[in-house]
Amino acid sequence: MRRREFIAGLTGAAAWPLRARAQPSKTPVVGLLNGVSFDGPYAVAVAAIRAGLQETGFVEGQNLAIEYRAANGRYDLLPDLAAELVRSQAAVIVVIGVSRPALAAMAAASNMPIVFATGSDAVELGVVDSVSRLEADAAAANTTGAGVVSKRLALLLELRPGARLVGYLDNSRLQGAFDANVAEVTTAVGKEGRELVIFDAATEQELERAFTQMALQRVRALVVSADPFLSTRQEQIIALAAQSALPTIYAARGAVVLGGLMSYGVLTKDMYQAAGVYAGRILKGATPGESRIMLPSRFEFVINNKTAKALRITVPRRLLIRADEIIE
Repeated sequence: MRRREFIAGLTGAAAWPLRARAQPSKTPVVGLLNGVSFDGPYAVAVAAIRAGLQETGFVEGQNLAIEYRAANGRYDLLPDLAAELVRSQAAVIVVIGVSRPALAAMAAASNMPIVFATGSDAVELGVVDSVSRLEADAAAANTTGAGVVSKRLALLLELRPGARLVGYLDNSRLQGAFDANVAEVTTAVGKEGRELVIFDAATEQELERAFTQMALQRVRALVVSADPFLSTRQEQIIALAAQSALPTIYAARGAVVLGGLMSYGVLTKDMYQAAGVYAGRILKGATPGESRIMLPSRFEFVINNKTAKALRITVPRRLLIRADEIIE
């Protein structure tokens, strides 16, 4: 049985070798690795990781040191940044965003525990080779049914039931996630009897061109992926969607706070706090390979009613009732 969303996972022995236990030191070091930055939408993740570490008794600047490495969108720098964390003698590396950062960490730190958190399928991303450890958690997590990308589409079509042509915006540079997400949304759109157009963007210029094409092709609703690059360009995407009067759903609440119409996704704070707790347990001597990957138990659906009014959209009462938060 395949599960589409993961909350926090420890690298398993079957995926790549690990030390049996993290080696204790007077001041343990945790490495944080991200392909983008630690600012903007990623500040929430960093704060949550620190909170998880503190929950297990580790406080930065007191009994813990944290080494930060971010590629600022230059994914080609990730192998060198991961190697720097290894040289810093980090006891564990925590990856923000999976795919390329996690694979770079795996290559550089073959004998070091690595903790990741992701809203995508970690098997298809290539960072886990088996879902066997997920099954025990599946019932408790209540994650059977459609994946998170399909859920975003369903919510968007409830808002715009007349939309026959739906757009999906993603970044193929994040290869594993892109392929999995496109496959999921393609299937979901087909089941809804709609047509789908895929838009691929990895630069600001490509985003501009993508929205120009959406207007020319008369796309009537848009789903935006949780891709790290797109997350750093939220303001640009929100502005382009507003200019096109295009109803759009995003992966995280932050976009809706900035003026996006809707979002649905795993609670970022929960996801990365769990990663921080896992890292803290490793620092205390837990064996990584014995820890199961956890599935998400909490998602949030957020609506910006002010944006809906600007788009002259009346949000159905059934959606307003189901929303975890409504921004007026």
